[in-house]
Amino acid sequence: MANELQNRRNDLFGDWNDWFNDGAFSNLGKAFSSMTPQTGSMKTDVKESDKDYQVKIDLPGFDKKDIHLNYANDMLSVTGHRTSFSDDSDDKGNMIHSERTYGQVSRQYRLPDVDKNNISAKYDDGVLSLVLPKLDKPLENDSHIEIE
Repeated sequence: MANELQNRRNDLFGDWNDWFNDGAFSNLGKAFSSMTPQTGSMKTDVKESDKDYQVKIDLPGFDKKDIHLNYANDMLSVTGHRTSFSDDSDDKGNMIHSERTYGQVSRQYRLPDVDKNNISAKYDDGVLSLVLPKLDKPLENDSHIEIE
């Protein structure tokens, strides 16, 4: 079944190995994917109640010290950085398949009217959990201007 699906993909898009068959491009895809942020690596649940926002973000394999949080202008910013991981390839550098990446990932969430002085965060077993309490009275972001 898997081979049949792979063959269908190759029929539609061609074999990527044929596109980059010369040595200069042989590792281009691997190098590019390891340097780019992987959107899929920050799977998130956001729950809203009358009192707060509760955010849970999967960040497996990150050290707590390498996760940075900021809240400004109604935006929660989460950035994580992973410098490396153990290489399981053989002595010739051969690996059949690898999806683990290193580098920086970041994501922003628009969560308005948060009491930024009382945000709490916890990181446990690869899951970052945040509670962002809402302000009792929303901030006035609008200013009416009279025309003379």
